[in-house]
Amino acid sequence: MLNPATAQAVIDHALFLGADFAELFVEHHQSSSLELISGDIDKINSGIDFGIGIRLFFGHKVLYGYTNSTDQEELKRVTSLLAAKDKRDQIIQAGALNLARHNNLHPCQQALSQHPRLDDKIAFLRACDTAARAEHEKINQFIGRILQREQQIEIFNSTGLHIGDTRHYTRIAATTIAQDGTEQATGFEAPGALCGWEFNTRLDPKELGSTVAKQAMTKLYASNCPSGEMPVVIGNGFGGVIFHEACGHLLETTSVAKKASVFHDKMGEMIAHPAVSAVDDGTMANEWGSINIDDEGMETQRTQLIKDGKLTSFMVDHMGGLKTGFARTGSGRRESYKFAPTSRMRNTFIEPGDSSLDEMIASVEKGIFAKKMGGGSVQPGTGEFNFAVQEAYLIENGKVTTPLKTATLISTGPKVLKEISMVGTDFALAAGMCGSVSGSVPTTVGQPALKVDNILVGGGN
Repeated sequence: MLNPATAQAVIDHALFLGADFAELFVEHHQSSSLELISGDIDKINSGIDFGIGIRLFFGHKVLYGYTNSTDQEELKRVTSLLAAKDKRDQIIQAGALNLARHNNLHPCQQALSQHPRLDDKIAFLRACDTAARAEHEKINQFIGRILQREQQIEIFNSTGLHIGDTRHYTRIAATTIAQDGTEQATGFEAPGALCGWEFNTRLDPKELGSTVAKQAMTKLYASNCPSGEMPVVIGNGFGGVIFHEACGHLLETTSVAKKASVFHDKMGEMIAHPAVSAVDDGTMANEWGSINIDDEGMETQRTQLIKDGKLTSFMVDHMGGLKTGFARTGSGRRESYKFAPTSRMRNTFIEPGDSSLDEMIASVEKGIFAKKMGGGSVQPGTGEFNFAVQEAYLIENGKVTTPLKTATLISTGPKVLKEISMVGTDFALAAGMCGSVSGSVPTTVGQPALKVDNILVGGGN
């Protein structure tokens, strides 16, 4: 996408201005989306974006800018503007650019650039809609969305690295609304993968539509949730969003390097119950949060964050490694060429344990089964969180009984890690988007079902 001779000339110019490190991130991004509402296609959008990000290091200072031009003089001009206040005599020579190859861990069969397959996507959404409405007469709305993206990247830097990759993303979102008089309830699922439109063959549109309809109907006639501190069994899959938000961000060098994380000085210490082991893994084939290489050009890897309760690693990008001394983990990520990369999660999850869901439920005299988690908020630095439960049930005398309307889980990441006493065998992953200082990136959360011995539950209407 960018002539290597042009890239070399811009990098040489950056080092001539005294930069310790220079990098060019080139991106070509194609996207297509469509939305079905009330049985009709409401929106079909497509677009292409292209740009080049320029990053310079002066010591631990990061300077970043971008342009949509491939012209050498324009790229040099942007570089000069970035370095204007920090330029000094040259101290480093650029390495000769050598094109590097990497293994493609995530094959794609039906790429967006080959064919958008709009007819197939419309048929899929209509099948979801029909199945959802057939589930119950109180389902009065179905909204379906399909997003497909193709991101080509190319990275050049002053160490001599030249590497590229193409990433294919597909995600399907289904929402239902059930209504009875003034009462309303919703159901939602949004599976995604790092692959092309062949992703649809892994899903049954009738099952997807039926699932979100059943969620909405369960909540429509549910009871109010009790409040107070109690044991909670959190379901598998998207239940991992709590670990991601309340703990995962505290293990990124984005916060560790600034000592804005309560875990910044806890390496090698017990930070969780011995039943807890957690991983951030970019190598999992075609998973939504996977990558071949990170946005700094390093091949991805599996990073063991916590092992049997002990902190074993952080997620480390290039600058994070320079600031903390920890080895890079292939975790440098960014939304697009408009953002400088920072350490970010990929597929982040709690590993399976040896307890069954039935055993966990049976161990609770009175508490909550948070079958499916929703969104929430987290206080950076402390890990204090407030998460809604999308689908919840009361546990009484070791049995799941009454569906509950609204439940909120309130605690801190460091505290909840130590309150987990049982970890299940029913491991599952779920797709999501994660926002941070380097923009919004695809990430996967996950876990088996697990039991939290004591957590504050907020209830009400």
